[in-house]
Amino acid sequence: MRKLAPRVLLSCLATLALTATGCSSTGHTAAVDAATPASVNAVADDTRRLDVTPAPQDADATAAVTRADGAGKGTPAKTSLKVASYDPVTRKAVIATPAKGDTPRPSRAPGHSATPAPTPAPERPVAIGDVIASAPAPGAPDGLLAKVTEVGAKTDRGTEVTTAATPLSSVLGDDKADGKVPVDPASVTVEPLLKGVTLSWAKGQGARFGPQGATLPLGTLRLDLDAPIDTAPDAPVSASASVSGFVRLAPTVEFAYDGSGGSGPRSAFLGMSGDWSSQWSLKGRAAASTGAPKRIPFAKLHSAPVIQVGPVPVVVNLDLTCYVQVEADGRVTLDVRQDVKGDFRIGGSYATGKGWTPVSTSNVHGSPVKAEVTAAGRVKGALGAEASVGLYGAVGVSADFAPYLRGEADAKASASTDGKTAVSGAWALYGGFDLSGQLHLQLSLFGTPLLERRIPLGALNREWPLAGGKPGR
Repeated sequence: MRKLAPRVLLSCLATLALTATGCSSTGHTAAVDAATPASVNAVADDTRRLDVTPAPQDADATAAVTRADGAGKGTPAKTSLKVASYDPVTRKAVIATPAKGDTPRPSRAPGHSATPAPTPAPERPVAIGDVIASAPAPGAPDGLLAKVTEVGAKTDRGTEVTTAATPLSSVLGDDKADGKVPVDPASVTVEPLLKGVTLSWAKGQGARFGPQGATLPLGTLRLDLDAPIDTAPDAPVSASASVSGFVRLAPTVEFAYDGSGGSGPRSAFLGMSGDWSSQWSLKGRAAASTGAPKRIPFAKLHSAPVIQVGPVPVVVNLDLTCYVQVEADGRVTLDVRQDVKGDFRIGGSYATGKGWTPVSTSNVHGSPVKAEVTAAGRVKGALGAEASVGLYGAVGVSADFAPYLRGEADAKASASTDGKTAVSGAWALYGGFDLSGQLHLQLSLFGTPLLERRIPLGALNREWPLAGGKPGR
């Protein structure tokens, strides 16, 4: 797989992020000095409010292990322990002992008693019932969230332990957290699926990559596409079909948790939001569609951002597959270019007594740059993305966001927005977008009741006129 944003040049891949299935890495690493105080604040009801921030970028990604007592009652603390290896089949891990003289000190919220969290003995870095929350590590590319069920032998690599699945509530307990973390565009790995795909990004500290890197707003990534699509068999050479343009994204991870209810979370939220802009064109006479519209993926993107929720590293997995989709009757020839700008927000929201409910919003609008149609027929082309966001490798929310162009004509000649040609029939061009998706069972990872079924986000569609000779149908 060719990486268009090499990690080795940036000491990353981490966060949207958008953020490709099966590849993972991290630029926002989650290791921390054990002596660093946790990001917590005391609140009036005696629970802790944890800050939600990007994980430090200047530490070892395998060095963040958070310990609790396994029942959600202990105080999580940062340590210098490391997950040296993990086997997802047997759920066995090796926990490396801190270096001599580097004994971790537990952290606590201001105003709380100084009762320390369990401190590992030199020969036993963890105990049965402890909860481990780790950034990506060998064998656990999406991080590790697990409870220790058995402590085995000590080896030269560390202590062997057996683990079991556990929810976030077992480590966050009755704490509260709410925040948004922008995805580092440099953390995104890209697998191009078609020729003619290029990547650019721009981040802070003047770091930029790619042909458009110098002109992008900070915090954004851009995919450029220039690829042919199937052309109608009877179309002349001059009407060969192609799609070109770019998609620009600035994604953000949204995370919230309120464990003050006592027995499981009172509320929770996981989602992704961000700005979307694209300028793309559909040219030529596309081949007629048979059956479902033809979807052509052109790039897969993946990121595994680590966000720091107080002392707890939480690994968020983000995947996007960008695609072109064309539906046509093989008769109409188009030369259409459209600007699309706006934002989107997808996610799942939990509240006690209501369960999980979908969140799906978008405010997108488009304007024509050029529109030209020849002959009668219909065509619809979309430049969209299938997106998913989850925790520790498990998908929680998936969505399909598809800005599109739609044209229809009953024209006897050709027409265009330059006003230089005339038609004796009606023609119309529209822009629009579709947004759909669903919540998945894995959202129960928060410690909430298991979803009985997948919950649809609910279809959202908007459409606007771009150009036309007469009112379209």
